[in-house]
Amino acid sequence: MNEQALSAEQAWESLESRCRACTACPLGASKTNTVFGTGSRTARLMFVGEAPGEQEDRTGIPFVGKAGQLLDKFLFAVDIPREDVYIANILKCRPPNNRDPDPAEEDACIGYLREQFRLIRPKVLVCLGRISAMRLIKPDFRITREHGHWFLKGGVWMTAVYHPAALLRDPAKKEDMLRDMMAVKEKLREIVGNAENE
Repeated sequence: MNEQALSAEQAWESLESRCRACTACPLGASKTNTVFGTGSRTARLMFVGEAPGEQEDRTGIPFVGKAGQLLDKFLFAVDIPREDVYIANILKCRPPNNRDPDPAEEDACIGYLREQFRLIRPKVLVCLGRISAMRLIKPDFRITREHGHWFLKGGVWMTAVYHPAALLRDPAKKEDMLRDMMAVKEKLREIVGNAENE
């Protein structure tokens, strides 16, 4: 293994170790597992949700419950292998009763996500739901009006789609989700194609 790969591996190990030991907010004391993130550390595409749920807290892996299984179906439908993407949340510990994250909890935890983002350096970032979009795209983001819209920030293309949990509550939104995911696939193809032609 070359020195650069080794240092990247060490950076990931250090980050995950610090994250698992974090006591910056009270959620660390009530968790079963830290839900750090999963997927390819060289992914061009990154998905970010808001916080782990019950199944995620139990397994330590993001998006493995019913909402995660639905996300997998959409990834499969647009031919994006889950193992080729990186999936994380703003919060790494589950809020009680799956409530929305408090701003103070987001502030305490966002540094870990920023570091993951810096290490991965994705070309496309997809926010899963309004809370992630409000934190990462813009504070007044309106998911019903602005899902599927693209924003270029710091050289990274960002968009937001409905959180899969919202689709479980309102299946009528699934058509919008499929269109948005097809657009994500197209954007990824366009960016990767341009990079290969440079």
